[in-house]
Amino acid sequence: MSTAAKTTALMNSIDLDVGGTFTDLVLTLDGERHIVKSPTTPHDLSIGFLNAVEAAADKNALSLEELLPRIDIVRYSTTVALNRLLQRQGPRIGFITTEGHEDMIHIGRGAQWVDGKRISERRNLAVQNKPAPLVSRDLVVGVKERIDSAGDVIRPLDEDDVRRKLRLLMDRGARAIVVTLLWSFQNPAHEQRVREIIRDEYKEYHIGFVPVVLSHAVTSKLGEYERAMTAVLDAYLQHAMQTEICGTWDKLRDRGYRGTFLMIHNSGGCADIFKTPASRTFNGGPVSGLMGSAYFAEKLGYKNVIMGDVGGTSFDVALVVESSVRNYDFKPVIDRWMVNVTMMQTISIGAGGGSIAWVDKASGRLHVGPRSAGSMPGPVCYDLGGVEPTVTDADVVLGYINPDSYFGGQMPLSKAKAEKAIREKIAGPLGISVHEAAAMIRFVVDENMASAIKREVHMRGYHPEDFVLFAIGGAGPTHVAGFKADVPKAVVFPAAPVFCAMGSSIMDIVHLYEKSKRMIFMEPVSERFVIDRAAFNATVRELVAKANEDLVAENLRVDEAKYSLELDMLYGGQVNVKRMSSPVLEIDSEADEHAVYEAFEHEFSTAFSPLVVNKPGGVYLDNFVLRVTVPVRKPAIAEYPLVGRDAEAARIGTREAYWAELKAVAPTAIYQFEQLEPGNEITGPAVVEAELTTIVVPPGQRFSIDVHRLGILESAAPAPKKPAKTKSAKAAKA
Repeated sequence: MSTAAKTTALMNSIDLDVGGTFTDLVLTLDGERHIVKSPTTPHDLSIGFLNAVEAAADKNALSLEELLPRIDIVRYSTTVALNRLLQRQGPRIGFITTEGHEDMIHIGRGAQWVDGKRISERRNLAVQNKPAPLVSRDLVVGVKERIDSAGDVIRPLDEDDVRRKLRLLMDRGARAIVVTLLWSFQNPAHEQRVREIIRDEYKEYHIGFVPVVLSHAVTSKLGEYERAMTAVLDAYLQHAMQTEICGTWDKLRDRGYRGTFLMIHNSGGCADIFKTPASRTFNGGPVSGLMGSAYFAEKLGYKNVIMGDVGGTSFDVALVVESSVRNYDFKPVIDRWMVNVTMMQTISIGAGGGSIAWVDKASGRLHVGPRSAGSMPGPVCYDLGGVEPTVTDADVVLGYINPDSYFGGQMPLSKAKAEKAIREKIAGPLGISVHEAAAMIRFVVDENMASAIKREVHMRGYHPEDFVLFAIGGAGPTHVAGFKADVPKAVVFPAAPVFCAMGSSIMDIVHLYEKSKRMIFMEPVSERFVIDRAAFNATVRELVAKANEDLVAENLRVDEAKYSLELDMLYGGQVNVKRMSSPVLEIDSEADEHAVYEAFEHEFSTAFSPLVVNKPGGVYLDNFVLRVTVPVRKPAIAEYPLVGRDAEAARIGTREAYWAELKAVAPTAIYQFEQLEPGNEITGPAVVEAELTTIVVPPGQRFSIDVHRLGILESAAPAPKKPAKTKSAKAAKA
C-alpha cells in the first residue's frame, strides 16, 4: 500500500530526535511501538541514526533491509544546524543587497549586543560585544536596483552591475551567495533575476555548485534585517545540512527505504528534507515534545501542562495553556542572530545530565552548567575519558542511578571514577564530603531548572499550581522531585527518555506557509470594516496552491488535507501582535469579517487583558499563515483496572542512597517500574528503575501508578486548599 493510501491509517513510521548526547528513536510497526536509544555520533550523525534503526530492527528480529521497505514515513528532528553554527563551521558567504544598504547586517539592531546572551551576562553590559559577523564586510556588495513597499519597480535592475559585483565576490572567495533586496517579498522579480545571472555566469564554475539563497524564498515577511539574517543562516548552514541529512537519506535509500523523509520544523509542522531551510530545524526536538505533550494532555484530561525536558545537555520548558500550544516567538534569536522565522515558544537553559559542575575560584561558589560533557567523552562515570564531574556523576554517587543497569545494562558505569572526580573537583575545594558535594550539585541544577519553570509560568501571568508537569527526557524522572517546585503533580511517562521522538510519532503531517501582507482590517475611529476581500482571498489561494503542489510532490493526498488559516493582527497604536486562528479560510461577506474580528478580540484580550482592546485605533493585519494538516490515525491510550496500593511485588531490592532531606545515607527500597500495577503507591525515600530512566522519590513524596500505567509524583502530605478563584490570574492582575 502506498504512503498516500495510508495517510488516514496507522502508518509504519520511524521517528528520531538527534540530541547532543543520545539519538532517540520510536519505531511504530503494525500498531506496536518500540523504543531505542543510541549514543549520538557527532562526527557523523548518520552513524548514530543507523545504529538506532538497526537496534529497532533487531527488536523485531528483522534486518535493516527487511524493516525499511515496510516503513511509510521517517520524521527527523535534529540540532545539527545549531551545532554547526555554534562551531562556526560554515562557508564564506557573499552578500548581495540593494545599493546603499551594504552595512545593514553589520549595523544590526541595538539589542544585538545582548541577543542570545544569558541573563547573568545581560546584567553586565559593559563587557558585552556585538557578535562576530557571519559575513565579512569585503564580501558585501550593493547592486543598482530599487523596488518600493508596494512592489513597484522604481529603479530597474542593472544587470551589468550585478555581473561586475558578482565577479568581485567570487574573486574574494565566496562559496555561497545570499541575495537580500529591499521589499523583495512584495515583488521578488529582481532577486529571481539575480539568481538567473549567477547561474548563467557560474554554471561551469570550477569549484562546483554555488548555493544561492534568496531572502524572499526563505521568509516572505516584513523586516529587512531579520529577513537578511535568516537567509544568511540558511546559506551558512546549508552545506552542513546537505552533508548530514542527505547522507543519511542516501544510506536509507541504499538499504531499501522508499517512503517519505520529513524534517520537524520549529513551527510545529514538518516538510520534506529537501525543502527544509536550516533555520526551520532549530529547536525541532523540544517542539516535538511540546506537540506530544499537547496530545497526551488532551487524552489525559489536563488543560494546563508544563513540559520539562531534561536531556543530556539542556533543559527545555514549554507550556500547554487551555489545551493550546499556539504561543509563538515572532522574532526568535538563533545563537546571536535575530531571524524572521515564527517558532513555537520554548525556553532552554544549559542544565542536563551531562552539565559540568565547577567551583568558581574567585567566589568559592558551586556552578552547574551551562557547559556539557556531551556524549563524547561524556560524564566521568562513562569511563570514556571524561574528567569533569557532571550531574549524572552526582546521581551515581548518591546511589540513585544503578551503575550496572544504566542504559538498559548496555553501558556499565564507574562509580569509583565519579566519586574521585567529585572529591577532587568539588568536595575538596569546598571542604565538604563527597556525598554532600554530590547532593549540592543536584540541588543547584534542580534549582536552576525550577527557576526556569517559574520564570516561564509567572512571566505569562499564570500560577504554577494550576498546571501539571510532564517530566520527560532521560534525566527528567530522576530530577522531577527537585524541579517541580510549586507544581502539585508531575506525570512520569515510561517513554520519558524518548518522549520528543514519541511526540513526532503522533504528530499529524503539518505544513505551514507564511506570507507578509499589511492590510487595514478595521478603519480607525469609524470602526468600519475596510479589508480588501479580493486581495485577502488571493493571498490565501496563493498559499493553498503552493501547499497542494508540495503535498503532491510528497505523495500525500490533497483531498485528505485540512486547511486552516492563522492571522497575525494588532490594534492601531499598539506593538503587540497576536496570532489568532481565523474561523474562515476566505472572507466573502460582512458576517465573515465580524467572525474574524470577534475571534481576534477574544484571543487578544485573553493574551493581553480586555483593558487593552483598542477598536478606535483600528485593526491591522500583518501576516498570513496557512496550516495544512494531513491527519494520521493515532493509537489509543490504553486503560487498565486499578489494583491495590501495595507495591511490594515490584520491589527488587535495597540500596544505600544519600538523601539531603535526611542528611544521611539510608537503606532505600528499589522498585522495578515495569512490575508496578495501576493503583500501586510508593512513599519516599525510594528509587524506581525503568528500562531507560530512573525515578527518584525523596522523603515526603508519593509515587503512584494511574489507570494508564503512567507514574504520578506528588507530595505525600495533602496540599492545603486554596480559596476558590473568581477570575483568571490575568484578569485579576489587570
